[in-house]
Amino acid sequence: MLEIIAIIAIVLAVAIVIVLILAATRPDTFKVQRAATIKAPPEKIFAVISDFHRWGSWSPWENRDPAMQRSFSGANSGKGAVYAWDGNKNVGSGRMEILDVSVPSKIVIKLDFLKPFEAHNTAEFTMLPQGDATNLTWAMHGPLVFMAKVMHVFVNMDKMIGKDFEAGLANLKRLTEN
Repeated sequence: MLEIIAIIAIVLAVAIVIVLILAATRPDTFKVQRAATIKAPPEKIFAVISDFHRWGSWSPWENRDPAMQRSFSGANSGKGAVYAWDGNKNVGSGRMEILDVSVPSKIVIKLDFLKPFEAHNTAEFTMLPQGDATNLTWAMHGPLVFMAKVMHVFVNMDKMIGKDFEAGLANLKRLTEN
């Protein structure tokens, strides 16, 4: 019996060391990015994204907690606009602030997640005219602390968040093409 326990302990220790080594080889930053072509002018798309009050009409996270608490402060839209939320385990809590805008082509947002995990990232929306359409790119990037690297050994962040970005872009397409 003692031999079996010793073997299990050794196997467990080796598995932990392998996970830690894999985590240590992960990059220090991450980036998730998706794009869509929308048959609407950049100004129309920009107006929807730069106004946090309108995110409820397209954001893939807005309907995951009907009781989510929201607060808005700073500017009404554009640079200086702030949106904070506090919700269930599906949305957590955090804060966004629009740091920079280039009307109507770019919006840079400071994104601070507080729960369930603390993270400080940057989200960027870029709108490039393409004839009668706009190529909209949604990207999020930030640092990976060691514990996040451990999580990345088991979870593919690009696939996990990428699906939400794709849903949000599809919602923006429906909203702004009409």
